[in-house]
Amino acid sequence: MSVRVQTQDFDLSAELATMRAGRSDIGALVTFTGLVRDMAKSGPVTEMELEHYPGMTERALEQIVSEAHERWPLQDALIIHRHGPLAPGDQIVLVATASPHRHAAFEAAEFLMDYLKSRAPFWKKEHGATGAQWVDARESDEQALSRWTKS
Repeated sequence: MSVRVQTQDFDLSAELATMRAGRSDIGALVTFTGLVRDMAKSGPVTEMELEHYPGMTERALEQIVSEAHERWPLQDALIIHRHGPLAPGDQIVLVATASPHRHAAFEAAEFLMDYLKSRAPFWKKEHGATGAQWVDARESDEQALSRWTKS
């Protein structure tokens, strides 16, 4: 299990090679890479700025990765989330899950992304021709997370 919050970019191939190194028990490796879009509801985006509280953010992400390990038979999980100023096309987030079978790897990756989109302690500000504005949570992200709520 690994969680990193960083300013520097990540190399998808290198991260996956590290997850797989010396392992033959992984039957499925699922990844999601999030990118900065150049368009928002308010118009073109020239920069996205992500803020977080160091320490608190990592603990929150580690907790949700631990929950994923409790729910699914995972051999490994990785979250890398960037912060600071990012340009359109830049990588923002990497989620990777490894499991003996694809079903668990896919579900765990979706679970982690749904959490990241709705509950992770990051604050996003979009910059564009009309100035800068904070990005509000979307109802669709809340609805996606609700399917994982324990009853």
